[in-house]
Amino acid sequence: MAGNVGDIQWCFSQVKGAIETEDVTEADIISCVEFNSTGDLLATGDKGGRVVIFQRDKAGKIAIPSRGEYNVYSTFQSHEPEFDYLKSLEIEEKINKIRWLKRTNPANFLLSTNDKTIKLWKVTERDKRPEGYNLKDESGLMRDPTNVTSLRVPSFKPMELMVEASPRRIFANAHTYHINSISVNSDQETYLSADDLRINLWHLEVTDQSFNIVDIKPANMEELTEVITAAEFHPHECNLFVYSSSKGTIRLCDMREQALCDKHAKLFEEPEDPTNRSFFSEIISSISDVKFSHNGRYMVTRDYLSIKVWDLLMETKPIETYQVHEYLRSKLCSLYENDCIFDKFECSWSGDDRHIMTGSYNNFYRMFDREAKRDTTLEACRENMKPRTILKPRKVCTGGKRKKEEINAIIIRLI
Repeated sequence: MAGNVGDIQWCFSQVKGAIETEDVTEADIISCVEFNSTGDLLATGDKGGRVVIFQRDKAGKIAIPSRGEYNVYSTFQSHEPEFDYLKSLEIEEKINKIRWLKRTNPANFLLSTNDKTIKLWKVTERDKRPEGYNLKDESGLMRDPTNVTSLRVPSFKPMELMVEASPRRIFANAHTYHINSISVNSDQETYLSADDLRINLWHLEVTDQSFNIVDIKPANMEELTEVITAAEFHPHECNLFVYSSSKGTIRLCDMREQALCDKHAKLFEEPEDPTNRSFFSEIISSISDVKFSHNGRYMVTRDYLSIKVWDLLMETKPIETYQVHEYLRSKLCSLYENDCIFDKFECSWSGDDRHIMTGSYNNFYRMFDREAKRDTTLEACRENMKPRTILKPRKVCTGGKRKKEEINAIIIRLI
């Protein structure tokens, strides 16, 4: 990114992977991406259960701070396919979410989850190895104690840098339904995990016990009217968290009030416009993602057609609404027939909370400048993969029909 103050210009930086390969295997498709808090590390998870960590090039960061390039730092297998014999269900290895913990020592820690199991990974570097032990000789064989005449002090010798990823904790058997969200608390000691009907609170040091803090499962499943779609902790207040639902509501909960937060502290919901009421209204109002701003004052939500900014002090309506692809409103019937209307998109804040970003179809992504009230549509495609090529705003063609396989949501996160 480059440009004037308050202005953002996007240019191609680099690509990871073989772009000439047309036949990409299902396991190689990226399912989630996540920067750490400093932006120096980028973790990607794929449908094959692998996590690949990229590290920002330190030399490039100094030369051009706004255009850092990333190199492969570590690759490891996070999850394997499993089978639930009790329910006769296969549990796929696809990584649903990755979340970094803030760095407090030389090691980095991250959480990764598939549909059922959450794992805490420790990523460490080793560039020295100990040598000169008393009990072993240089070949590694045990020395004869009777021949040891002096005491040697072991020393560390330089070695080629080695990055190791090891599982420190495995959190399993706590979710009946598929996990859709994990969020690390600001205290860096606890985190939440959410599925369709429940939210659990975990301590990072305890794997065999979690606390159920939200449970919306009715006694009779026929009375089920909504499901949880996303959940996140407040960035500064460790007692607050929000979760969104398929009915388009966002609930802010305070864990100080009671152990089970079945009663929300605040309910954010926009009144429906009767003029736009249709058969698809409830479907397109389902919220697929919710994110707090970095200062904790606002939150952004994404539904199928729009992205909205909410002030935590005003529950009645959003303070800002941006249409992402309004031209699809007239094509909702076709989108319903091929199930595209159920596609989920994520959203993200810029570091200064001035810009918000979300994905769209056909390699397009939308960026909205909240201060200048400008919106930009850009395309991430192979034609733009030339060094330092500035991406130009694109116009979206609203005509013509598209097959489902031609519609792909591209989600790009801001640091």
